[in-house]
Amino acid sequence: MKKRITDIPKSERPRERLLTRGPGALSDVELMAILVGKGTEGHDVLSVAERIIGTIDSCRAGLNMEELQKIEGVGPAKATLIAAALEFSRRRIRPEGTKISTPCDVLPLLSHYADRKQEYFICISMNGANEIITSRVVSVGLVNKTQVHPREVYADPITDRASAVIVAHNHPSGSLTPSREDRTITEQLKSAGEMLGISLLDHIIFNKKGYYSFLEHKEL
Repeated sequence: MKKRITDIPKSERPRERLLTRGPGALSDVELMAILVGKGTEGHDVLSVAERIIGTIDSCRAGLNMEELQKIEGVGPAKATLIAAALEFSRRRIRPEGTKISTPCDVLPLLSHYADRKQEYFICISMNGANEIITSRVVSVGLVNKTQVHPREVYADPITDRASAVIVAHNHPSGSLTPSREDRTITEQLKSAGEMLGISLLDHIIFNKKGYYSFLEHKEL
């Protein structure tokens, strides 16, 4: 059973923790719950926040206001508040142009996916100067497995006119050891990238405790 906001001691609820510990101490769901404010009779605010994040993550082409308002508890007022907050943060904190020299340089873009319960596969498009063009979620999988295909990974980087990509995914299980599937998809992406003229610079597996870089382990 999912924890409801009323099950959490008042001092540990999102708003109170933000005041005492700062926004960096909160998960994405908790931050969204503060924006949403309250849930509905049948859906706790944390459940509503989780559904909103799922909808946002699935909208690769941009925030879909219609899909957002299909969530019970999200009307035009909340949808516009969420859209405004996301756009404001996007304008102020842009990854575009950030130069990547080591795998650690991309971790700030990935850290908020570390506590997700499903696997998120992310692709970061890079230009010829190893600067970030943009970062996208390619797919969302099950608890310990996500399915990706090279055509899905490279579709947007081709449009971006990217020279290279870095791919990454979280491991909800906690282990940072690459699975057989992880190694297979890495080889597939490397081969496909070579055919397209887009270099695969790294594949990073990460969680809340650390990361595994195929590049650092000389597997690329």
